[in-house]
Amino acid sequence: MTDLLALLYPWTKSLHILAVIAWMAGLFYLPRIYVYHTERSTPGDTIDPVFQVMESKLLRLIMNPSMIVTWIFGLLLLFTPQAGAGWAELWVWTKGAAVIAMTWFHMWLAARRRDFAAGQNTLTGRQHRMMNEVPTVLLVVIVLSVVLKW
Repeated sequence: MTDLLALLYPWTKSLHILAVIAWMAGLFYLPRIYVYHTERSTPGDTIDPVFQVMESKLLRLIMNPSMIVTWIFGLLLLFTPQAGAGWAELWVWTKGAAVIAMTWFHMWLAARRRDFAAGQNTLTGRQHRMMNEVPTVLLVVIVLSVVLKW
């Protein structure tokens, strides 16, 4: 099995990076849509359904699949000999913790979408703006962990 993973390493790494980029794009954009939805719309007005379609499609068609692909190829990289990751190395655990936090944030965003769909959003535009910084902080931790190996 490790021979196959070694052979597929460039593809595994490439697909992991592509999936991460797509996932991050969604994690940056969905909270921004929530800001506009909160500040420019009220439940039941004419633009509310437009925001809901945008939010739902971004989450279902881009973010969920890219998160799953990120996880699959990331886990495959953990077991690939050339990837250089060892369970004893701190950076693997730092990155792992940040990816788990990123996944939690993704699920939090999905819960906020359900709030909008039910007409029960309780957060302000400012609060959504603040939450928009979460993926940036986590991305910095992940990239520094992998590149600097700390």
